Amino acid sequence: MTQPNDPNQQPPHANQRPYPGGQQPYPQPSGYGFPGTPPPPPAKKRRFLKFAGFGCAGVLGLVVLTAALSASGDGSDDGGNTAADTSVSASAGAKEKGPDAKRKESEQGGGPVKVTAERAEFSKSILADGSDYTSVRVTVVNDGDDEVSVNPLYFTITDTDGTKHTVELGVDEEQIDTVDLAPGENISGTVTGKGTFTPKYVTYTDGLLGDPVRVDVS
Repeated sequence: MTQPNDPNQQPPHANQRPYPGGQQPYPQPSGYGFPGTPPPPPAKKRRFLKFAGFGCAGVLGLVVLTAALSASGDGSDDGGNTAADTSVSASAGAKEKGPDAKRKESEQGGGPVKVTAERAEFSKSILADGSDYTSVRVTVVNDGDDEVSVNPLYFTITDTDGTKHTVELGVDEEQIDTVDLAPGENISGTVTGKGTFTPKYVTYTDGLLGDPVRVDVS
């Protein structure tokens, strides 16, 4: 038991009241609650929620970007198809105006040489033998700017069965002459095939190597 005048006993601080029961208060962290001290670090739960919010926003942005790219791809595909269709149409038009179209036009008598053909009676000449013959009267008109050659050998006759007949020379007295037609001139005469048949159309070729002109027999 201490004595009142014990020199080892520490004097109490001024204005300090003794704690009941001799208990000391809980120590407080230094600087806590005083002005100018940094706030405590945020809780981990809030940081997790922040990152989760950024994650949802990123996923939503990715979905929107994917949808935009898909729509753009569909538009480019349609544009490609439109361009392809336009290209095909242009190619088809060029093809119709090419050599095949020119040949078809010539076969229908739409070129510089115009030909007409009709059934005719066979007029036997002294060169004809006792065989049967079939004649067609043709008219050739030069509507071009160049000279056109006409010769019975430049004609063939095709019958209704699809058989092509070459021309028999000199057997018909009204056979078409061998001439050169100047621009604007025309000539008529018969071309004759051997045998009895029904002529369907006549084909004329200028010089044997030119474009054919095919006309139906009326």
